[in-house]
Amino acid sequence: MLTPAQIIRVVGAALEEDAPWGDLTSTTLLPADATATADLVAREAGVFSGGEVFTAAFALTDARVSVDVHVGDGDEFAPGDVLASVSGSARSILTSERIALNFVQRMSGIATLTSSYVRAIDGTSARIADTRKTTPGLRAFERHAVRSGGGYNHRHSLSDAVMAKDNHLAVLQRSGQDLAGALREALRHLPHTTHVVVEVDRLDQIETVLAGGAHTVLLDNFALDDLRAGVALIGDRAQTEASGGVNLDTVAGIAATGVDVISVGALTHSARALDLGLDVRID
Repeated sequence: MLTPAQIIRVVGAALEEDAPWGDLTSTTLLPADATATADLVAREAGVFSGGEVFTAAFALTDARVSVDVHVGDGDEFAPGDVLASVSGSARSILTSERIALNFVQRMSGIATLTSSYVRAIDGTSARIADTRKTTPGLRAFERHAVRSGGGYNHRHSLSDAVMAKDNHLAVLQRSGQDLAGALREALRHLPHTTHVVVEVDRLDQIETVLAGGAHTVLLDNFALDDLRAGVALIGDRAQTEASGGVNLDTVAGIAATGVDVISVGALTHSARALDLGLDVRID
């Protein structure tokens, strides 16, 4: 999902935003021939994500800057670990520093939070998935970070799958259309590879959704007893997904109901940036 072209486009825009006419401080204070070596150092434990993005921030500023990333995306690290080293023009390194850190701190924060959710449901058959609650323009970056943390990606965009939620169903009902019939008609026209998800918030909606041919039934904000009953009712007729009210205190209980997928918006909309620093090394 995170392609080189996307990295160049987004990181390039970030660099232009941060230094539209150059780095006034570095060009004013630092000699043009000054060089530096700096280390990306972890101030806290976490899971790494964004090595290619970190590298791109320096390469797009100055192709002569050398970046050596010492860990892979998905690797765990401890406080004090050196995650990457950068060497080259001091002006170029300091011009790129904040953008490189912004991306890798954000992405590693998402990976670390995702890893916490994945560990919380260890031993169950459920998988943790993200949602479309991403920062506009950064979806590919943030969803890559979810994968780094051991999670899975939901549909990437509105163009990827049919996902009928409460507002869609309200419009259908108001227009007098039968849900099962509307789903069957949609399936007649959709490519056979297109996945259809329908959200329900009551047990008595499930049979209608199944009759329409939905591939996944999304059980939204169900109490655990009702969620367990919904999973049993659906059986192997469709995939089951749970959403709403999911946090680190509740996710294990949700997974224990036997649901297939647990979608967690907090992975991307509430992750805290990790404390990572770029320290110039004095040799």
